[in-house]
Amino acid sequence: MQDKIKIAVVGLGKMGLSHFSMVRAHPNAETIACDATGFLVDVLSKNIPGLTVHRKYDRLLETEDLDAVVIATPSRMHDTMVRAALERDIHVFCEKPFCLDWRTAEALADLAEARGLVNQVGYHYRYVGAFQHMKKLLEAGAIGRVTHVQAEAYGPVVLRENKKSWRNQKSEGGGCLYDYAAHPLNLLNWFFGAPTEVSGSVLSSIFSRDTDDAVLSTLQFGAVPAQLSVNWSDESHRKMSTKITMIGTNGRLYADRQECQLFLREVPETLSGYEKGWTVKYTTELTEDPWFYLRGEEYSNQLDGFIQAVRAKRGAAEENDFRSAALTDKSIAMILEDNARSPQAAAAPAPSPAQAGRKRSWFGRA
Repeated sequence: MQDKIKIAVVGLGKMGLSHFSMVRAHPNAETIACDATGFLVDVLSKNIPGLTVHRKYDRLLETEDLDAVVIATPSRMHDTMVRAALERDIHVFCEKPFCLDWRTAEALADLAEARGLVNQVGYHYRYVGAFQHMKKLLEAGAIGRVTHVQAEAYGPVVLRENKKSWRNQKSEGGGCLYDYAAHPLNLLNWFFGAPTEVSGSVLSSIFSRDTDDAVLSTLQFGAVPAQLSVNWSDESHRKMSTKITMIGTNGRLYADRQECQLFLREVPETLSGYEKGWTVKYTTELTEDPWFYLRGEEYSNQLDGFIQAVRAKRGAAEENDFRSAALTDKSIAMILEDNARSPQAAAAPAPSPAQAGRKRSWFGRA
């Protein structure tokens, strides 16, 4: 196993700077930065001695002998950037949502698997102890046959009209459905697999002109119905809040970032350490302390898992590979298709001529 791997963090926005800080602090990583914004390049170059910073992505790939890249650019850029890295046999961690077209996501999964490259997408909730424990309880049959599921996410992203960012431009980030609803939807995929049917999907614009700010949808996972409720224009939450509730013939199961709650009518033989009634376990007791820690244990474990997989040349990360992310992209497409068939779709905001906006040039020589 090689001691250090060379990783380039591409895109230094909110998540990119976070990943850059974590990769740079990781003892097994040598870090390079890449961003098309001159201001960020200047700031990093002047304040971090010895750091190599690029402004053009293809120049980065041509001149650096990279082991891996972390791609944290707007969603529309993921396809081209991921493919360019894979074709050079570079391992890839890509922020979510993976691709704006699920067919593209599946093609990239095929390419990564064919080349034996480590591939991962940043659905960090799969690394939260409470959601991991929920999955274990579900697989153990703790609440019996699942009869109802509620998947929710709320937070303060778009809180006024005319707020312009790549996230609330359909062609750049895909809107609330792709950027926010993808998280609880990815958890549903993790728990139940692919949806067999989608109905009643409503994508609502609250403040955004070009895309949705709220999502409601009913998904069927075989015999299990799940309701998806998401709103990123909810100022009552200080930050993103994702939660899953399940009701079954033997009880109720709830998880969020902080805790996992289980109510049992009877204690099944497959379950030990529980009694009838309520039991609450907290993420702090359900999570082993990561040996490498920055920002939060879920982000630390996620990125460390990717780095260790690259060092070991395992060909797959522990969680969230391209294939599983492609399933979430396909689930999103099913919601979009269902919404397009509904009467509400006629009232949806039309794309604005200004939607394309200014696009930074990430390719070509500086």
